[in-house]
Amino acid sequence: MLLSEIAARLGCTIAGEVDPEIQSLSGMEQASPGQLTFLANPKYAHKVKDSQASAIIAAQPSAYLPTLISTNPYLDFARALELFYQPPQMAKGISPQAYVSPTAKIGPGASIAPFCYVGDDVEIGANCTLHAHVVIYAGARIGNDFLAHSHSVVREFCRVGDRVTLQNNTVVGGDGFGFAKRADGTHHKIVQSGITVVEDDVEIQSLTNIDRATMGETRVERGAKVDSLVQVGHACVVGQDNILCSQVGLAGSTILKKSVLLAGQVGVSGHLTIHDNAVVYAQSGVGHDVDPGTIVSGSPAFDFREWRRAVTAFPKLGEIVRTVRDLESRLKSLEEGQKPDEPKTNS
Repeated sequence: MLLSEIAARLGCTIAGEVDPEIQSLSGMEQASPGQLTFLANPKYAHKVKDSQASAIIAAQPSAYLPTLISTNPYLDFARALELFYQPPQMAKGISPQAYVSPTAKIGPGASIAPFCYVGDDVEIGANCTLHAHVVIYAGARIGNDFLAHSHSVVREFCRVGDRVTLQNNTVVGGDGFGFAKRADGTHHKIVQSGITVVEDDVEIQSLTNIDRATMGETRVERGAKVDSLVQVGHACVVGQDNILCSQVGLAGSTILKKSVLLAGQVGVSGHLTIHDNAVVYAQSGVGHDVDPGTIVSGSPAFDFREWRRAVTAFPKLGEIVRTVRDLESRLKSLEEGQKPDEPKTNS
């Protein structure tokens, strides 16, 4: 595909006199002739001159490569990828090796692979794709254009919107972690009678569980993206357009408002709110509400600028302690009427 064809498809303009043929896409350092790359972060601009790519997507014209001018190079690189790669498409229809309950309602255009299970009174909209070993429990309600990869599960009575993608081994509506302690120290399981609701345009990555609520609901709101190995506890709310990176854990009744970003391995204690556009850096522990638009880090998490100063000082704490002790010793000597370097004498 010529660069000019890609530009037309993406709505970009071209800077440069050459119109190379593009065969595929690659990162800047790995690119070879015939490939298109991108520059999203200006701090890496110095690497462009060494790239072997035939062209680049960037916000400004490059002196080294023909350039597709884009206001959002990373987004347009993602869109360009779609021009060159499409995942294999399953054949339409329901495999005779799948079980679909007679009381289930499946919309037109379905692709249901062997060894899937669709329980009683399930409703699934148009154009669903269920890969092998997907399980949909009784009473679930799922919208249009649903894509579920192998071994993903939607539990009983849960609600899933349109254009939702579940990657492998995802569980929507697993039991919340609720137990009442008996007098003898053993634990009585609390029935998890609520549901999980996943709204439109959500993607949930592999090996992630969105717990159902004890009562009421757990909700993942429109456009949220949840990475692999994430645990969302019962009665949580994951807000619109949130990003939850790998190994995030939300304890029960956590509320994340709109456009929150939790980096990898963030832990959040329950019954608190992280407000709109807040960012929590990786490996932070959040035990209190986070104000809108703030960035926090550390465990316990606090303002990231203070955290940077603190982590810079941390390796020097031993030296600081020794200095403080020395100063305390000198001060004590002065208070006793001696010069700091003179030995103490008995009168």
